[in-house]
Amino acid sequence: MTDTTDRPTRLIDLDAGRVEYRLDERGPATVLMLHGGHMRAGIALGERVFADAGHTVLAVSRPGYGRTPLSTGTTPDRFADVLAGLCARLGIGSLAAVVGQSAGGPTALALAARHPELVERLVLESAVGPLPWPARRTRLAAAAAFHPRTEAATWSLVRALVRRAPGLVLRGLLADLSARRPAEVLAALDGPARAALLGLFGRMRSGSGFGNDVRVMSAPDGARRRAAQAAGLRRPTLVIASPDDGSVPYAHARSLADAVPDARLVASAAPSHLIWFGDAYRDTATAITDFLTGPRGTGADRVRPGA
Repeated sequence: MTDTTDRPTRLIDLDAGRVEYRLDERGPATVLMLHGGHMRAGIALGERVFADAGHTVLAVSRPGYGRTPLSTGTTPDRFADVLAGLCARLGIGSLAAVVGQSAGGPTALALAARHPELVERLVLESAVGPLPWPARRTRLAAAAAFHPRTEAATWSLVRALVRRAPGLVLRGLLADLSARRPAEVLAALDGPARAALLGLFGRMRSGSGFGNDVRVMSAPDGARRRAAQAAGLRRPTLVIASPDDGSVPYAHARSLADAVPDARLVASAAPSHLIWFGDAYRDTATAITDFLTGPRGTGADRVRPGA
């Protein structure tokens, strides 16, 4: 089952600013987790597959989330440089993989492009790619419900509804995360998956990070910058996304797989943007494990779990 529990984090002061991070040490190989919008280092999402493989997990709060101030690095490029400095301070000379989830994808891409000596492999999950993002509806939500002055009230309301009307919360939030009807998405999730999903929604906060994500990634040169970095990348890359993603359209995954020379595309059978919930994740986890432990693939690989 997907783990969304809160875990203790630490703060470190670097030349560029303060960073909140969590280092779960298990083995000599380290995987860096860059979560998406409304997330922070203390929430473990999509990490179990790496932990089960014996990898140390380094998770960070991106600028504006958790206790990492926005001033630490307002763009993926700037924060990628901060992350390289963080790894140096922690004595991590090589990352077995950098994992970029959703809005964390551009930072993962920037880190691999700007510091290739540090990154061995790249895993992009439901990630924003070299296409315009986000849609107008997301921009409006960022300006209203998830503005730094209103986001605390928004998430307080969500937490109250999680306790009192969990079904309403799931249907309402999943409507923006899936191309399917919310009822179909819920039907594909068993009780433990629904409980884990509610636990995740109950822990989310936006801070000033989500508004910054939207501003930076919707900038006129944002998609062009991501396209140039993807085309210049020379690291094995695994791209995973669901064709039913209602938040980051599947076209982003295809564009990433087409742009990165050594990329492999996995089409998840998950019913929404949140590919870590439901039975379909078993196939996805297998694909991740094979990617981390197997020989380096070629850009010609295009795999759908179960195919």
